[in-house]
Amino acid sequence: MPVVRLYYDDMERLIGASRESIMKRLAMMGADIGKRAEEEYVDVEFFPDRPDLYSSEGVARAMQGFLGIKTGLVEYKAQKGPVVLQVDESVKSVRPIIGCAVVRGLQFTDEAIESLMGLQEDLHWGLGRNRRKVAIGVHDISRVTPPFRYFGADPDRKFVPLDFCEEMSMRDMLKKHPKGKDYGHILVGCERYPLIVDSCDQVLSFPPIINGELTSVTEETQDLFIDVTGTDPMVHKALNIVVTSLAERGGRIESVLVKRSEGDFVSPNLEPARWNVSPEEANRLIGFDLGPEELAECLQRMRYGALAEGSCVAVQVPAYRADIMHAWDIFEDAAKAYGYEKLEARLPRTVTVGRAHPSEVRKGEIREVMAGLGYLETMPFTLTNEKVHFEWMRREPRGATRVLHPISELHTILRTSLLSCLLEIFALNQHHPLPQRIFAAGDVVVEKKTRMHLAAASIHSGASFSEIRSMTDAVLRELALSVEIAASSDSVFLPGRGADLLAGGEIIGCFGELHPSVMRSFGLEQPVVALELEWGRL
Repeated sequence: MPVVRLYYDDMERLIGASRESIMKRLAMMGADIGKRAEEEYVDVEFFPDRPDLYSSEGVARAMQGFLGIKTGLVEYKAQKGPVVLQVDESVKSVRPIIGCAVVRGLQFTDEAIESLMGLQEDLHWGLGRNRRKVAIGVHDISRVTPPFRYFGADPDRKFVPLDFCEEMSMRDMLKKHPKGKDYGHILVGCERYPLIVDSCDQVLSFPPIINGELTSVTEETQDLFIDVTGTDPMVHKALNIVVTSLAERGGRIESVLVKRSEGDFVSPNLEPARWNVSPEEANRLIGFDLGPEELAECLQRMRYGALAEGSCVAVQVPAYRADIMHAWDIFEDAAKAYGYEKLEARLPRTVTVGRAHPSEVRKGEIREVMAGLGYLETMPFTLTNEKVHFEWMRREPRGATRVLHPISELHTILRTSLLSCLLEIFALNQHHPLPQRIFAAGDVVVEKKTRMHLAAASIHSGASFSEIRSMTDAVLRELALSVEIAASSDSVFLPGRGADLLAGGEIIGCFGELHPSVMRSFGLEQPVVALELEWGRL
């Protein structure tokens, strides 16, 4: 989750409250307080569903309402500006969506620059899916001459990228520039690359890879041009978050006329969305008892525009809120403003007698057996990705259930096995002494059906097939499982050093010595042996 560094002096200026009162209430707004430097700053972790809080300006705006200093909707107005951006047809097949704005009159400090850069990178990760869907460029507009043009350029086009001194072709940037190495995969297969230039053909940005050195931002910068490109309409929400954060620093927002073949539009659009919500529904879901006026007051403290109208509340949702998709999201904010600590603790109205589910009883027996064999239990993430789960494991993608709207490219599918998860744990713990022996007993999802698996792995210089065979025999014996053992063709194992476990003629598990290319993919330097078993079917 994004970690925002809040400097105490900066926050006191932005919020208008003392450090003590800010820190006393910050956690109740939905923040996890992390590392502190006693006199300088605090690191705060926010959930990915609130990208407007990824900057100190966004946190300050929210805290002003939460503390009752300034409540209600913050109205941001974009003055009509002279800047025009022309979108060329050639970019539509590469990166078709763009939003942009100008912010003038800024006075940058070290803290403000750090906050802006941090916001940019966190939005790339959160809303942008590592820049694939959204990428943000921030430029010193005083160094270029509008109007601007956004088009698909020849990959051999050259310019000086940010933090470099010499010209380089866009094609070479993908191979040699650090950002190109990180994000060049987004443009694989593209015949032309997206580029933004000014009227003098000077390069501002090569999205989603790197800005030009010409428009780099410094402490002397006062006027910014901001471009946000991507493949998803969330581009415009990201733009709103950036420009409103800069407005909290005293910046004046100017609109840009974006000209395109399907119709011109003015960017950004800072008009609030309008909702009507029911206090009765809010009370039923949250558990408090508020009338329309009281609910409206709570929402005003969360920086909504809210007005009681009869038995309903008319709500204006700020343009920078990318997380409001249902009335329930609004009710959650109302509960924060009301105060979770004020909700009355009540005993359940029904009385039941609980007992362990049979699968949990069996899982307890498995844990006892594995602990007795010297293995430590781990609890890997349920979400993973195709590259780690299939490509690195030398297995064909099969049976995976995809996440519809993943928040990260690291978590795009539900795991279909546990073994790759254990290897990731080994990769993260290479600084610990060997041998390491770990296991996991949990659910996997194959063809959208949940199955119960056990996986165990051992890493050390003497790990061998005989070790994992004897361990497998012990597990089967202690759990009273009857299976057949046959040679395995699973490419995750070394040829001749892998075996399948069969029950009723079907493969329900495997064990063996892992192939060296699998270990190289995970960065492991010692032999690994492993077992995986679908115990739920037995």
